Amino acid sequence: MIILDKKLDALEAQGKPIRVALIGAGCTGAWVALQLATSARGMRLAVIVNRTPARAESALTAAGIVDFARVSSVSQAETAMATGKTCVTDDFLVACESPSIDVIIEATGHVEFGCQAVYHAIRHGKHVVLMGAEIDASVGPILKTYADKAGVIYTYTDGDEPGVGMNLYRLVDSMGYRPVLMGQMKGFLDRYRNPQTQQGFADKNRQNPVVMSAFADGSKLALEAAIMGNATGFIPQVRGMKGYPCAHVQDLIKEFSPDDFVGRGLVEYSLGAAPHTGAFVLCINDHPEKRRVMSYLKMGDGPLYLFYTPYHLPPMQVAHSVARAVLAQDATIAPGRGAVCDTVAYAKRDLKAGETLDGVGGHTCYGLVERFEVCSKEQFLPIAISLDCRLNRSVVKDEPLRYSDVTLPVDRLCDRLRTEQSRVFQ
Repeated sequence: MIILDKKLDALEAQGKPIRVALIGAGCTGAWVALQLATSARGMRLAVIVNRTPARAESALTAAGIVDFARVSSVSQAETAMATGKTCVTDDFLVACESPSIDVIIEATGHVEFGCQAVYHAIRHGKHVVLMGAEIDASVGPILKTYADKAGVIYTYTDGDEPGVGMNLYRLVDSMGYRPVLMGQMKGFLDRYRNPQTQQGFADKNRQNPVVMSAFADGSKLALEAAIMGNATGFIPQVRGMKGYPCAHVQDLIKEFSPDDFVGRGLVEYSLGAAPHTGAFVLCINDHPEKRRVMSYLKMGDGPLYLFYTPYHLPPMQVAHSVARAVLAQDATIAPGRGAVCDTVAYAKRDLKAGETLDGVGGHTCYGLVERFEVCSKEQFLPIAISLDCRLNRSVVKDEPLRYSDVTLPVDRLCDRLRTEQSRVFQ
């Protein structure tokens, strides 16, 4: 945010803020609204979209925004924004088509609804910042090609682990240290957690139990690893990654040697390691004098060095991605290497033919990250795409699901984009 913070200050002083539309008013969306309303200089929350408008209004009220107007058309939105009001609507096209909106933040966590919003935002020349990993991990590479053609920025958010990791990647790369592994710190993992087991924790923290289940069962981990891989070209060592239990994230250095990275870099995670949250990058520099200096600076003897950030604050840091996209045409993290990684849906329990899958964080499946080429060859069903699919046959617990095992919902955009993505990146 250095330099950009000064540009944002100037926009604030000039009364010409970046106008942001937020798609989604759930827990994450409400936090974003609060941050934009109370702390983001040089930008304004101009439109908030939710399929239940009353929930969007509640999010605005909680954020201290009381001067809002419910709208149903672009003309109504333009009129309301001209008077300084924040618009509330259930139609994402109002935000996508409004000429006054500069950037869309997608925060629904619903792969099809969110995909529709992102696709139309790009078509109408809006920069896009994603808060949910489902879309980027599943169809990010093809959406990035659309964004490039439209001349807009498509990016996952700063503050979440992929964005934090990519900031570190760029930092160490700029210092001449070759990044070879990117990952995140995972405190707890149980593949069979579900919304019911996570209900108490969710209630205590005023969270969605489905989202809490996606964290606990590793599906979110898989989605974010795929995002990291598509941005860097890094791949998992094995399906689902190995996951290294250790006392502190710095202990990961002991698990690798430079020979492990002769081919491609890796995506990975630590399990139960202090400081328990955040992202890390492992890098290599074997210059003798630089190794001496790094030892003096208490970074270890090398040639492997681990850099980490001990926090991730996506609702607070999403404004950084907004500013980078609009003011610097810079993506925090985006698919820069095509389709490198994908996810695979695995059965959490024995599933019967005719059952409908409930997607990321549900009762039916968990997700593992895998190389895109393997997923394409085996026709594995991605965890986010599994939502609302109906099983054609019974599947046993811990069995991977394939497209042939399910009937897809009718006429989904996410499925059409998946088909195009497979064709483009074969």
